[in-house]
Amino acid sequence: MEWLVAVVLLGAVSVGLWVISFRITRRIETAVPIDGRFLEVGGERLHYVDEGKGPALLMIHGLSGCGRNLTHSLSPRLREQFRVITIDRPGSGYSTRGRGAAADLPAQASLIAKFIRALDLGQPLILGHSLGGAVALALAQDHPQSVSGLVLVAPLTHPQRMLPLVFLSLAVRPGFVRRWVSLTLATPLAMLTRHSLVKAVFAPDAPPADFAERGGGLLGMRPDNFYAASSEIALVNRSLPNMLKHYPSLDLPVGLVYGSADQVLDYRKHGQAMAGRVPGIMIDIVEGAGHMLPITAVERVAAMVHRVAAQARPQRKATLLHPPFAMNQAG
Repeated sequence: MEWLVAVVLLGAVSVGLWVISFRITRRIETAVPIDGRFLEVGGERLHYVDEGKGPALLMIHGLSGCGRNLTHSLSPRLREQFRVITIDRPGSGYSTRGRGAAADLPAQASLIAKFIRALDLGQPLILGHSLGGAVALALAQDHPQSVSGLVLVAPLTHPQRMLPLVFLSLAVRPGFVRRWVSLTLATPLAMLTRHSLVKAVFAPDAPPADFAERGGGLLGMRPDNFYAASSEIALVNRSLPNMLKHYPSLDLPVGLVYGSADQVLDYRKHGQAMAGRVPGIMIDIVEGAGHMLPITAVERVAAMVHRVAAQARPQRKATLLHPPFAMNQAG
C-alpha cells in the first residue's frame, strides 16, 4: 500500500507542477510575443526575423537562447549594410522540434541548410554565438555550398567534459526523466532563480535591464525549451571530436570574437585553440568581456562581420525580402 500512496502522491504533485508550469508559460508568451515569421522546413515550423537589405547574414543563437538574443542589440547595428536573418534554432524560441527529432549538431546544420535553400539565400555569411557557433561550424563542414564565411562569437568549438555551472540544471538523463522535469520542475525553478541565471551568463558584464523580455531571456525557461536544450547538451560531445579533426580543411574566411573573462566557455580552450587549426582565422579577444558579446560588445562583433564579409566569396543574390510562401505571425 505504501508504494501506491507514493505513486498517487507523486502523480498529484506532478499535475500541480504541470499546471503551475503551464500558467507561467502563458505569462511568458504574453510578455515575449512572436516577433517574426514562420517557415515550414524539414517537418519543423521555424521562427525567424528578416530585416534590412544587402548581402545575406544568417545569425544563430546559443544554448537555451533564442533569436532575440541577437536582435536585441546586434542586428540593429548590421541591418543597414546586410539583410539580417535571425533564426530560432529548432526547439528554441518559437521554433518547433518534433518529438523524436534529432538534436545533434549535424541534424541542426542540415535543417538550417534546408532553411537557407527555402529562403533562396544562396551562400550567406553565418554568425553563430556559443552553441550556435558549433552549429555554424557543422554547417560549414557538412554544407559548404550554404556558407560564404563564418563569424564565431564566443563559440563552443571543442568537446567539454564538464558543463558550465550555469547550465548544470540541463544535465538530466535519461530522456523520460528529462521530459518529466521539463513539464514539472524546470519552469518554476528557472523563474525562481532567473536573476542569478542571467547574471551568471553575462558575468562579469552586467545584463541589460530589458533582457528578460526584449532579449528573449524568459523564453528559454519554458518546458519545451528546457527539454530541447537538455537534449542538445546531452549529444553535443558526440559530434565535436570528429568536427575538430576537420577544422584545418575549412576553406572560407573565419572570424572569431571572444571575451577574455568569459565564465561560460574558456576563451583559451574554445577560442585561442582555434588559431592553429583554422588557416587564416581572424581572432579578436575582447579584454575583460564575458559571454554575451552580441549584447555587450556589439561594435567588436559588427567589425568582425565586416572583416569576414570583405573576404567572403561573392554571394548569389537573394530573392524577395519576405518570400510569398513564408507564413506571417499568425500563420
